[in-house]
Amino acid sequence: MSATADPADKSNPAHRLGFTAGQVIQELGYDEDCDQELREGVEDVTGTELVDEDYDDVADGVLLWHREEDGDLTDALVDALDYLADGGLIWLLTPKTGRDGHVEAHEIAEAAQTAGLSQTSSVAVAKDWAGTRLASPKAAKTGKR
Repeated sequence: MSATADPADKSNPAHRLGFTAGQVIQELGYDEDCDQELREGVEDVTGTELVDEDYDDVADGVLLWHREEDGDLTDALVDALDYLADGGLIWLLTPKTGRDGHVEAHEIAEAAQTAGLSQTSSVAVAKDWAGTRLASPKAAKTGKR
């Protein structure tokens, strides 16, 4: 494991997401505007490369980059659940307020509820991106990360 994967290294923004070594994280919605430092930080923390939408096995977590113009958020969340392990989390990453592609909080809450997910927390994860932690009802009840 690299020195940057040290849990004490709080300079890595990925530590706020709660991922741990050995987890497989599926990344959806990637585009050139995504925060590269956060992506690399997740790989440092987990010790594995992010997998994309073509991955057809179970993932421990999902990073879902979503912008207002990306289409229906509920559909994107339902798709993100396809290969998510029981107790896995979805981190919905949306542009911060005032940035192009910003998604309103009420839209996130409504889409999450419709997709059967619970919104558990929100954090600033990068300069231009906010993260919303979404859990399946099973994960929310058990407190699994």
